[in-house]
Amino acid sequence: MAKRKIEVFIAGCSICDSALEKIKKEACPGCEVVVYDLKKGCATNECQDKAKHYGIQRVPAVVIDGKLADCCNTKGIDIATLKSLGLGQA
Repeated sequence: MAKRKIEVFIAGCSICDSALEKIKKEACPGCEVVVYDLKKGCATNECQDKAKHYGIQRVPAVVIDGKLADCCNTKGIDIATLKSLGLGQA
């Protein structure tokens, strides 16, 4: 069975770090959590390219299985919304 891909976009701030901790805590063994630090950047432009592709306008932002969580477009990370998209579910 394929792992659920959880992509977390951060920028090295304390709010981002706190959100990342919560997401990692809720992730299940069937979740692959990938972190993109937009402040540090990537060896390639993968971080910025993915953020642009998903339409990310603010961080922290979470994409689960290729879908930007609605909570990330408006008010910020909401664990209940992320769980409804599959966070923590194998």
